[in-house]
Amino acid sequence: MTLLSLSDLSVRRGDCPVVDHVSFDVQAGECIGLIGPNGAGKTTLLRAALGLLAADGKSSLAALPAHDRARQVAWMPQAREIAWPVSVETLIALGRIPHLPRGSKLRHEDQVAIDAAINRMGLDAYRLRTATQLSGGEQARVLIARALAQDTPLLIADEPIAGLDPANQIATMDVFSGLARDGHSVLVSIHDLGLAARHCTRLLMINRGRLVADGPPAQVLTPENVEQVFGVSAFFQHTPDGPVFQPMTVIQ
Repeated sequence: MTLLSLSDLSVRRGDCPVVDHVSFDVQAGECIGLIGPNGAGKTTLLRAALGLLAADGKSSLAALPAHDRARQVAWMPQAREIAWPVSVETLIALGRIPHLPRGSKLRHEDQVAIDAAINRMGLDAYRLRTATQLSGGEQARVLIARALAQDTPLLIADEPIAGLDPANQIATMDVFSGLARDGHSVLVSIHDLGLAARHCTRLLMINRGRLVADGPPAQVLTPENVEQVFGVSAFFQHTPDGPVFQPMTVIQ
């Protein structure tokens, strides 16, 4: 089942192509890492795919009415500002808005989804805490839980593990790969290539707005691609504990 289809998607700033004729599909059950250096166009690509930026080409999500789109995809932007001093549970419950009939209160199935998201992110002890009083890393986990509570076929997240400690980075990527095993799909922009190699079923590598590689991590994170796109050498080996990828040196 195709959850997202992009065809020749392009975004320009003046004469400069920030996203340059990008095409790919997202199928159910995939955990896809979107990788590339700073300024490669990752955030612009994600926002254009969601219809949040004007773009040429086609996006199946951007073509949907806003209400239908909110039932198909949950979006986690880089910005993590929590504006209101509400409880963690109340904030996570906002993820259920696309599923609620107008003017109705939370139903049993909504509470089930909220509880599942809280449990999945290990936030039960924080349920009644005021969200604005949490640390930055804790707030990030709450916002991920809000997206999980939306319970959409596709989750798109822009650098969701930035600022998290190593344990929570790994735990979050475990959640994303678990969603894929359950039949959902995740498209996540990520700078940690080691975690991308271990947790993603597929990587999309972009550079200067163009898609330069698309496939399983071992086929994308080749020495040639890593040197050309990131300007570094790297160690990549399959071990009994899974793939290990580590950037090593800057190539002058």
